[in-house]
Amino acid sequence: MEARNPRRKGHGGLRIAMIAPPWYEVPPRGYGGIESMVADLVAGLVRRGHQVTLIGAGRGVDLRTYEQPPSQRIGDPMPEVLHAAKVERMLEDLVVDVVHDHSLAGPLGAGSRSAPTVVTCHGTVTGEMGDYYRALDTSVALVAISSAQRARDPRLDWAGRVHNAVNVATFPFRDLKEDWVLWLGRFNPDKGAHLAIEAARAVGRRIVLAGKRSEEIEHSYFEAYVKPRLGQGVQYVGEADADLKRELLSKARCLLFPLQWEEPFGMTMIEAMACGTPVVALSRGSVPEIVVDGVTGFVRGALAELPAAIEAAERLDPAVCRAHVARHFDVPVMARGYERVYHRVVRARGEGSPRDLRLARS
Repeated sequence: MEARNPRRKGHGGLRIAMIAPPWYEVPPRGYGGIESMVADLVAGLVRRGHQVTLIGAGRGVDLRTYEQPPSQRIGDPMPEVLHAAKVERMLEDLVVDVVHDHSLAGPLGAGSRSAPTVVTCHGTVTGEMGDYYRALDTSVALVAISSAQRARDPRLDWAGRVHNAVNVATFPFRDLKEDWVLWLGRFNPDKGAHLAIEAARAVGRRIVLAGKRSEEIEHSYFEAYVKPRLGQGVQYVGEADADLKRELLSKARCLLFPLQWEEPFGMTMIEAMACGTPVVALSRGSVPEIVVDGVTGFVRGALAELPAAIEAAERLDPAVCRAHVARHFDVPVMARGYERVYHRVVRARGEGSPRDLRLARS
């Protein structure tokens, strides 16, 4: 298939194969943080003169492994494995300078690829996932999505750190906020929706919940911890598509982010701030490097501190929140970051052996 925006290498552009996970369309209609990031990155790279071939599932991709994403089978290993096998066959027919792989099983084929492979670590890098990345050794160049993630296992041979980003221009800015707070995400215990309800109720604030609950663990958590708390002052609006998400984020007084794990990057935080909405969050994972405490939100160490932070959030300047995201987390910033990584790994491949990416480490 003809790739996007073909450009001669002599003009400085790279030929990039971008591999998305198989679970959602790119961009996603509803939930799909990685898929949203991949779609924005492709657009940003094309604007910078690179030729990108996007491989994924469903609509919106150049080469398709599934006609319809197998979203209902998340947790089943076979769709991921089949996706990876199909990707390898597709790569055989492409001439590229670098492969950027966002899938789980795909990097297993990196050692046999003629072009170097960059892997973005979108989730945890400890435990078995850390063992997996170490087993890949020099066949891939690992990129962290936050300094906090990188610090979780500094022994991994990191090639760099590039923050995720959003297309700020697509998020509506609203200066005047309504008198309610928002929780947005997956109904997973790690995301703390029930804790957000408790914090909002502690100061008499109405809270709106919007989230995905399609997996078994999400259903179980919702039934046990969220549903009993619905009622007066607590509204559940279902899973938010792109339009509803932007409406909610722009109108809310603040976004509550009571994380219960060391999340490597919370896309919802930068989406909220892009709308001029401050973030009230616990200091876990990447939160302190994304939210400027006392400026674009409040970063607190204990749940008991969240109610007061909710009240204080209305004093923060929405314009400063948006400017912070535009400066640090807009798509051009992310595209430039990955462009630097690509050039390093391509140069290292040319200077070393076909499988040696050690020169690319930074």
